Amino acid sequence: MSGPFKAAAVQASPVFLDLDASVDKAIGLIEAAAAQDVKIIAFPETYLPGYPFYIWLDAPAMNMPFVPQYSANSIVEGSSQDKRLAKAAKDNNLQVVMGLSCNSNGTLNMGQWHYSAEGEVLSRRRKLKPTHIERTVYGEGDGSDMVVHDTPQGRVGALCCWEHIQPLNKYAMYSQNEQIHCAAWPSFSLYEGGAYALGAEVNTSASQVYAVEGQCFVLAACATVSDEMVALMCTTDAKRAMLKKGGGYARIFGPDGAPLGTNLAPDEEGLVIAEIDLNMIAIGKAAADPCGHYARPDVFRLMFNKKPSPPVMAFDTDEARFPTDEQEDARAAE
Repeated sequence: MSGPFKAAAVQASPVFLDLDASVDKAIGLIEAAAAQDVKIIAFPETYLPGYPFYIWLDAPAMNMPFVPQYSANSIVEGSSQDKRLAKAAKDNNLQVVMGLSCNSNGTLNMGQWHYSAEGEVLSRRRKLKPTHIERTVYGEGDGSDMVVHDTPQGRVGALCCWEHIQPLNKYAMYSQNEQIHCAAWPSFSLYEGGAYALGAEVNTSASQVYAVEGQCFVLAACATVSDEMVALMCTTDAKRAMLKKGGGYARIFGPDGAPLGTNLAPDEEGLVIAEIDLNMIAIGKAAADPCGHYARPDVFRLMFNKKPSPPVMAFDTDEARFPTDEQEDARAAE
């Protein structure tokens, strides 16, 4: 188990719909974190190239003009931007969990890409189920995206936004002995005052409950809405009333649910930084380990299919007509 170290949750807006400029800004935040000896940094949901709030402001058909630009600025695996992020993690000797929209042959997914301090990609997870109107933009992940990785700072996992209010999602993550959890959130300024479930109180509480329920540290990164984003997306008084500037509520919570670090104002950009001591997890585990001594497997159990589920499984004619489980596992590992 590592000794105490610093972790950071980002609170900032992207350069909306500009992937390269948003990567530049992200690298600046990574460098700022490294200058304060941070060892792991978490970014908000779809920080690259920004959360598409326009989908909540109008009918889907009215948002078609945004589609080509959003798709073109969604990051591609192996791209120059991907390599720049990996290099930034390595150059600054810290783990980066980046929230992003990724483009795979035209299908977009909300995701979190986890780069090690050596610049290796540990995970390219996708949001298991986009929420509500997000399904008009993004595809779905599968069980292979519910992952926790061993790192020098501990076992690290990640989820996006309302994945944190899906009880089975959470239980699957807790079962993997997650110690540091990176929670990616968009701004909480949408429908402010009109949709309580989308606001800061409920969703910040979801991160806090995740920490105490899973006995882990939670780095809850949260984006802000910039003036430029409001000007671009809010073209009527009605839309300006629905999406406000700011909405940043980045937080860090300990395994007992206690808030850590110094919070920023909702319209302020920067980093929430706190010291992490994994030894504190033992105190929480002693009281309530939901997948261990506090479980009742004779009453409740979770069925968790971790296999990738691609839409096409190609196989040669000399193989069995229907691949065996072993063949599917071998292909998934390639």
